[in-house]
Amino acid sequence: MNFDVAAVRAQFPMLAGNTPIYFDNPAGTQVPQRVIDAVSGYFLRMNANSGGLFATSLHTDEMVQSTREKVADFLNAPDSSEIVLGPNMTTLNFALSRALAKTLKPGDEIVLTRMDHDANVAPWLRIAEDYNLVVRWVDIRTADCTLDLDSLEAALTDRTRVVATVHASNAVGTINPVAKIAQMAHAAGALYVVDAVQSAPHIPIDVQSIGCDFLLCSAYKFFGPHIGIMWGRYDLLQSLPAYKVRPSKDKAPYRWETGTPSFETIAGVGACIDYLESIGQSIGQPAESAYPAFSGRRLHLKTAMTVLGDYERELVQHLIDVIQQTPGSAIAGITDANRFEERVPTVVFTLDRATPQQIAAHLAGHNIFVWDGNYYAVEIMNRLGHAENGMVRVGLAHYNTHEEIERFGAALKAL
Repeated sequence: MNFDVAAVRAQFPMLAGNTPIYFDNPAGTQVPQRVIDAVSGYFLRMNANSGGLFATSLHTDEMVQSTREKVADFLNAPDSSEIVLGPNMTTLNFALSRALAKTLKPGDEIVLTRMDHDANVAPWLRIAEDYNLVVRWVDIRTADCTLDLDSLEAALTDRTRVVATVHASNAVGTINPVAKIAQMAHAAGALYVVDAVQSAPHIPIDVQSIGCDFLLCSAYKFFGPHIGIMWGRYDLLQSLPAYKVRPSKDKAPYRWETGTPSFETIAGVGACIDYLESIGQSIGQPAESAYPAFSGRRLHLKTAMTVLGDYERELVQHLIDVIQQTPGSAIAGITDANRFEERVPTVVFTLDRATPQQIAAHLAGHNIFVWDGNYYAVEIMNRLGHAENGMVRVGLAHYNTHEEIERFGAALKAL
């Protein structure tokens, strides 16, 4: 199946002309023109607060509801009322942990992993400290940076109340078997919270298939504006003691959306989903035959994310080859092409002749943007022995090209 990357890149203003190479995508992706137009268009056509009986307020409410429906389709959520929109994933997860804490007792246990971004660690550590809860840790296998499910099994007890894991690692790119983890968590009587920030840009997300209780992601990681998203089972969103001001609606999802929302970025999220849907529409058959249970926008989104994932696996094979051909390099994570279904196109590495910071600065001098450090994946960097300097992170997106990877390889060898 052919993927027209040139046609895709033409939709992104930041990719026009003699552009830098954006390999910093795990920290935030570029946005297509339609997202920019939606954000600015909000101010031009419907700028108002919610809940009024006049035109601009009514249009704002209609836009927000439309966006919820689009995000529900993107995540295959049962209902749009399960979609919570907020400032960012971290803030939403703090709100979730704080509400869940009110239902827990001293001695109850939370299971966390050494793989996660701190946004799915610190909120749970904080309530454990405040409410005298027990934290149990799940280890990784350092050889390929996969989650040790035996360690997870050992961490689960009859006191486990919450299991929180990442879907795809923001550091090493590993995709975790979240459906299996959901079964394990529920068998222990616990709720399961998934951080899907790094999986949402790369693979189809299906909260019903996963079987989790909550899933969080960030639109600016999948070609939208800076805003966070939380999906939760409606019964939990409705029953948990969410922190809210008294006059706001005491009904999900509104009871979780404190203060006035960022309506302009919500409009951008809707346009972002439209962009992804358009890719699926342009592909059509034969990709659609892979999803007989889906139709309409949900089918187009599934198709788009499948096609993007296929192309990105080609890119990550090229990227890993280039890094491995560089003398003195070492990659952490899955490098076997037969296992690329287990990873997203985010690769971390070191060189024995320079620090990660020196490498990132050198590449920046060649107009290639990458990250160095720990990228808030504190535990896994500690576990891999890179607590002090971290590693270099190269994160690809579907608008990147093989030619960019070649330029990256040449710059790396020039070091």
